[in-house]
Amino acid sequence: MDAIIFDMDGVLIDVSGSYRKAIQRTVEIYLETCLGFDNKHEKLVTDREISLFKSAGGFNNDWDLTSGLLLRILSCSNLPPSSKEERFSSIREALLHLKTKSSRLPSKMAGRFERAFSPAFIEKVRSSGGGLKGVRKAISGSWHGWVYQSGELSRENIVKRIFQEGYLGKEFFPRYHLRPLFYVGEGLWLQEKLLIPAGILATLRKKVRMGIASGRPRFEAELALKRFHLLPYFDSVVTLDECNKEESRILRSTGRRVNFSKPHPYSILRAAREMGASNLRCAYVGDVVDDMAAAQAAKKEIQILAAGFLSEGGNQEIRGSLAEAGADLVIEKPEGLLGLLSL
Repeated sequence: MDAIIFDMDGVLIDVSGSYRKAIQRTVEIYLETCLGFDNKHEKLVTDREISLFKSAGGFNNDWDLTSGLLLRILSCSNLPPSSKEERFSSIREALLHLKTKSSRLPSKMAGRFERAFSPAFIEKVRSSGGGLKGVRKAISGSWHGWVYQSGELSRENIVKRIFQEGYLGKEFFPRYHLRPLFYVGEGLWLQEKLLIPAGILATLRKKVRMGIASGRPRFEAELALKRFHLLPYFDSVVTLDECNKEESRILRSTGRRVNFSKPHPYSILRAAREMGASNLRCAYVGDVVDDMAAAQAAKKEIQILAAGFLSEGGNQEIRGSLAEAGADLVIEKPEGLLGLLSL
């Protein structure tokens, strides 16, 4: 092996206390604050259910995943379908609209949430193409008029606004220059932990070139890279920002809309190119099905091995989904990464 490219979340960084908590918190705040749900459930969305949703594919973006969870919950509630999406000049205006619209309705909680995220429903999402589109096809009726998840977080993207406030905490204002509306306190990013010990990374670095292909925005990737002193290990770091910039360039020059987030291989191929490893034997290490699909797609252009990674708490169900998605091998503990050196 000449080069190893890593995903960040769930591989380099333990995000169970950050992004996963941000997903859960956003769902709860959205339902309670925006729609007036009387939430008597201790936890509407569990870690396992988030993993199940990710296994359907198409959820490399946690904002999309959160929106998909909300759509499914609403489809199991007493809230009537609504497909009409309004446009607003401010997030406060969007919030007032939702509060007013939902306040005219009877009780909105129903007792069917235990069936909301069943394996049967996840399979339905997967067979419908995965991601938000898959969720919309899998549920009966349309609830996206209740879930404001597109546009700018300063205007009507309430899902992203809540998520970013909770994840970034005190870093939200420096990043977006907006005052928080839904959460004030320490950001969940401070709960992150390093999954792969520095000693293992140092050993790998002596033998191979290393890069990162992550779905994180660059600002958030750099928070973790600087906090855990990881920058010296990597020759290339490709993030959501680079994917978005290339998408915009193609749209301007051709008028064609493309999506370069995983499972598209763009970030992997770009990292390999920036490392000078396009003609070398590489491995891509990821923890979800979109990572494996992206690595398999990258095989059309480079020599690459799709390596699934089971972080602490990973189980056979996740292992099976990685294998089904195209993992050439599955690594069950950080020390197993050293085995890539002999391949």
